[in-house]
Amino acid sequence: MASRSPEKRRPSLFWPLAAIVVPVVSYLAKVRVIGREKLPREGAFVLAPNHYTEFDPLIVALAVWRLGRAPRFMAKDSLFRIPVLGWILRSTGMVPVARASSASAAKQTMQQSRQLVEHGRGVIVYPEGTLTRDPDLWPMRGKSGAVRLALAGDIPLIPMAQWGTQHIMGRYQKRISFWPPRKPVQVIIGDPVDLSDLKGRAGDQNVLNEATTRLMDAITALLEQARGEKAPAERWNPATHGQKETGRLDS
Repeated sequence: MASRSPEKRRPSLFWPLAAIVVPVVSYLAKVRVIGREKLPREGAFVLAPNHYTEFDPLIVALAVWRLGRAPRFMAKDSLFRIPVLGWILRSTGMVPVARASSASAAKQTMQQSRQLVEHGRGVIVYPEGTLTRDPDLWPMRGKSGAVRLALAGDIPLIPMAQWGTQHIMGRYQKRISFWPPRKPVQVIIGDPVDLSDLKGRAGDQNVLNEATTRLMDAITALLEQARGEKAPAERWNPATHGQKETGRLDS
């Protein structure tokens, strides 16, 4: 078992939440993690997984928790204003993201990045911003939220792919399949994306586009490994396929 980080050893609200969530998810999914040594035991990181069902966050959270880190996600700031839920999000150190102007968004990103480094925390950011629209569940065009955070604080940007969750809950579905239990789910963590040549240039849109492309390429390669097949040569782009994007968490 992976050694626990100091943030996980300290008592927190994660403990009672894990006592409820871990047994339930473990009943539904037999999660196999490949590349577990690539998630830092200490310090800040930005973890970027693929996203194709509403159940994905529980699989990712379980994997991160088992690897010794506390799973913190980016969440819409409106959720932080909901009674009880908002308190839970704040108490567990989730990261709010607001719809804001470019200047405000850049300032917010810098603040969030500094806080991650200062507290040695990781954050999970879905770079697609919503469930993939690709008909075959391959990653679609990415947003720049994850790379902005990583570049702003020189934080490791770690790609992740998971596959098998669709047998527990299909895309756009709300019903969970409880039988048979322990459906196999594979999680693969990759090497940090090399952004060394882009360092200090987070305000350049061309740099953000290049960094996002590198990240999505890395995630897609991991998913190809998990699925044992090649992804389409062209990544699905909702803008060119006439599909409306909803549920965006970053830009």
